[in-house]
Amino acid sequence: MVPLLGRPFLAYQLALLRAHGVTDVILACSYRVDDVKQALGEAEHLGVRLRYVVETEPLGTGGGVRNAADLARGTVFVLNGDVLTDADLTAMRHFHETHGSRTTIYLTRVADPRAYGLVELREDGRLARFREKPTGDEPITTDTINAGIYLIDAALLTRIPAGRVVSIEREFFPALIADSIPAYGWVADNYWRDVGSPGAYRAAQIDMLDGRVHTSLPPPGRQVRPGVWLGDGVEVAAGAALAPPVVIGDGTRVGFGAVVGSHAVLGRGCRIGPHARVAESILWERVSLSEHAVAAGCVLADDVSLGAHAELGPGVVLESGAVVAERSKFPG
Repeated sequence: MVPLLGRPFLAYQLALLRAHGVTDVILACSYRVDDVKQALGEAEHLGVRLRYVVETEPLGTGGGVRNAADLARGTVFVLNGDVLTDADLTAMRHFHETHGSRTTIYLTRVADPRAYGLVELREDGRLARFREKPTGDEPITTDTINAGIYLIDAALLTRIPAGRVVSIEREFFPALIADSIPAYGWVADNYWRDVGSPGAYRAAQIDMLDGRVHTSLPPPGRQVRPGVWLGDGVEVAAGAALAPPVVIGDGTRVGFGAVVGSHAVLGRGCRIGPHARVAESILWERVSLSEHAVAAGCVLADDVSLGAHAELGPGVVLESGAVVAERSKFPG
């Protein structure tokens, strides 16, 4: 549910699925489900039908999928909820069908795979082995990692034990290999980023602003000039500057002499004081900067407040409601 360019992250996954002909989505949820429903709606979002399946207790990456399996038929896409990508799912489906695969995993290449679990392939593209993150003295046998999108014959999901914690990576996929069930890796060079850390979350939005990831969803609001998107009721004082690319949410006010951008995303109801500056930062809703305050390279959650002349540097992340005293400096 975290916002990317002013939209819930999941909206981009729904738009990706819709662009490739998928219009029936099951959301396997366990945490703050009401927040998800409030953001996306109970039954439909962006032209996609939504159904919710709720875990009473967290069941892991495999158990959560099994919990939703009774609603699934045919061949189903399964997406991790923290991956931003513009993968060509139509090409992935074509690969799956032409290879007679019953489970296909989207794999991506990374320069340093040590931070990820490795997925080794046979020469014909079939899955050979899943490896945990290599330690410093272990050899690197491949640069392909699990990118968190799967195409699975729904009938196979009954192999996952119901009602208990199961890892899809450590249990389900290796069992398919062991039982010689046709399972392949689809390697593609599309944009891919796991947004599960604050640094990656901020970097993903910088990439979106720079056009490195292709999505059918434009930033909310209207584009008033190239690279500048403004929501409803935005007020920009005379003498303020907006440096593209920049996205500013509904009802935000930018004071005299303030500079917003480049690479800044401001949520709804923010207050940017006179001569304040925001650059390469992500501000959620109702964030306020007093006069001459600076946020550079930061992520600031809802209702954060910076006092006059306070300065936040690259990498600073503040939780909702945090207050930074005037003239305080956190260089990052």
